[in-house]
Amino acid sequence: MRLPDDLVPYKRTPDFTETSAPAGLLRAHATKDGVWALIHVLEGRLAYRITDPRRPAGEQVLTPEGEPGVVEPTVLHEVEPLGAVRFYVEFHHREGEARPAGSPHAQV
Repeated sequence: MRLPDDLVPYKRTPDFTETSAPAGLLRAHATKDGVWALIHVLEGRLAYRITDPRRPAGEQVLTPEGEPGVVEPTVLHEVEPLGAVRFYVEFHHREGEARPAGSPHAQV
């Protein structure tokens, strides 16, 4: 999966590791409506799972050599460090739309 062409980045998390990743990322959560994200792995391996009942269940192991994980708006997902890892999340929205206020994550 790829991001739609008309999206632009607007926010980036700090780098996370296997010990600093927020607990909310490690359990099912979703971005807000209109918010897409890319999960970039800088070192190590990170499991990215789609857990949303509206999508086929799936797991992808993200690595620095591979493509980033693509997060669709409102789709439940989670990540799991597979050993030592360093990663960040980059949030995107449609060009010309107002940036989503507050956290790009929806309450789950």
